[in-house]
Amino acid sequence: MVKEESRIENLTMLVDFYELTMANGYFANGFQDKIAYFDMFFRRIPDNGGFAIMAGVEQMVEYLKNLHFSQEDIDYLAGTSQFSPAFLEYLKNFQFACDVWCIPEGTPIFPQEPIVTVRGPVIQAQFIETMILLCINHQSLIATKSNRIVRAAQGRAVMEFGSRRAQGYGGAVHGARAAFIGGCAGTACAISDIRFGVPALGTMAHSWVQLFDSELDAFRAYAREYPHNCVLLVDTYNVLNSGVPNAIRVFDEVLKPMGVRPAGIRIDSGDITYLSRKARKMLDAAGYPDCKICASNSLDEYIIRDMLLQGAQVDSFGVGERLITSSSEPVFGGVYKLAAVQADDGTIVPKIKLSENVVKITTPGFKSVWRLYDRETGKAIADVITMHDEVIDDTKPYTIFDPEHIWKRKTVENFTARRLQEKIFEKGRYIGKDRTLQEIKAYCKEQVDTLWDEVTRFENPHVYYVDLSQKLWTEKNTLLSQNRN
Repeated sequence: MVKEESRIENLTMLVDFYELTMANGYFANGFQDKIAYFDMFFRRIPDNGGFAIMAGVEQMVEYLKNLHFSQEDIDYLAGTSQFSPAFLEYLKNFQFACDVWCIPEGTPIFPQEPIVTVRGPVIQAQFIETMILLCINHQSLIATKSNRIVRAAQGRAVMEFGSRRAQGYGGAVHGARAAFIGGCAGTACAISDIRFGVPALGTMAHSWVQLFDSELDAFRAYAREYPHNCVLLVDTYNVLNSGVPNAIRVFDEVLKPMGVRPAGIRIDSGDITYLSRKARKMLDAAGYPDCKICASNSLDEYIIRDMLLQGAQVDSFGVGERLITSSSEPVFGGVYKLAAVQADDGTIVPKIKLSENVVKITTPGFKSVWRLYDRETGKAIADVITMHDEVIDDTKPYTIFDPEHIWKRKTVENFTARRLQEKIFEKGRYIGKDRTLQEIKAYCKEQVDTLWDEVTRFENPHVYYVDLSQKLWTEKNTLLSQNRN
């Protein structure tokens, strides 16, 4: 984890205004010490995919660790004339005191399961809603998209090139971080290397080539300056009649006398499949079979997949706006809902939200998420949401069932059960385990590999089941029946 305290901005007031009005109302009604349980979850996987990737936890943690109201914040709130003096005094002495559980970054996640759970004074637990959603929604979206693109590349390196078309500088900086978690090799965004250790990559733009009197002069100058990382952009004028021949000439005249092999060429326009095949033959014939070909230009997972199916001779890809904005589906629909409250005697009272839209009915109570793995294959079988105090005993057979179609049942044996959520805050104190971004990326790849190919395919992926334990299913249906009556 790479960060400097001076860079951690106070984002306490990055909230929806109704969180402030509710907090003031809770305080007026004596609820400031009322313990509430909130869950963040999402309802649908972007791009109709089979799974999503959890990301953004580090930024959520930084926000929660730095949560405080400055005098400027208090003055602003006082100036709105909507908040009582007693409430403003409470905010002056605000100290974060919640417990937080979350699924670790890099973990494949699925709809309806709580990926973040917060327990604490309702004013605090409600107040942090916006930033939790902002951090997790954005980076989970980009990590999910980048993982799709990386898998389409079939082992070839993918570089994130989208900073200039991201939604703001935050989208560029944190998007590069999320893309790395999802599997990208690096980024064009230099500040993401400084802040997070995402390798910064890049060589030249078309303007470099245009600035010189000729393409050949531009290539010579670049090769002399960067002989050990010489990647030449060959499509400024004509890839096959000018760009590749001039690149080969410079490799012969500049690099070969130094005893240096060329790193590669990049093609950024045209029919890249056709051009890469022709360029590969030209490079091989010139004695440079090890010279790599990089492709860029508005790529996504489907274009990359089709290019490779059609025989494109591409060794790496630079992917820009369609990755950093997830342009095919630019919203990760995570929500943050009340799940339970704690009574005066310490009893946890489950809460449910009803809706005519069945998918918007929440699952009540203080919960945990478990993942069941087949011991022989190591593959994930299903996820099970349980009451928090339940333990799945993986030494005995366990029956899972579809919570919507309960006659669909399966008894699993010879499996390992793993609780997914980890506690990262205890009464406002951070107790989580920090991991480097490289460790998170490696963990992500390892966990995606536990999913069956049927779940990871792009078209009509197999539905990965997220079931409820019998105890939780009974609790939910009891509340549904009570509200129906």
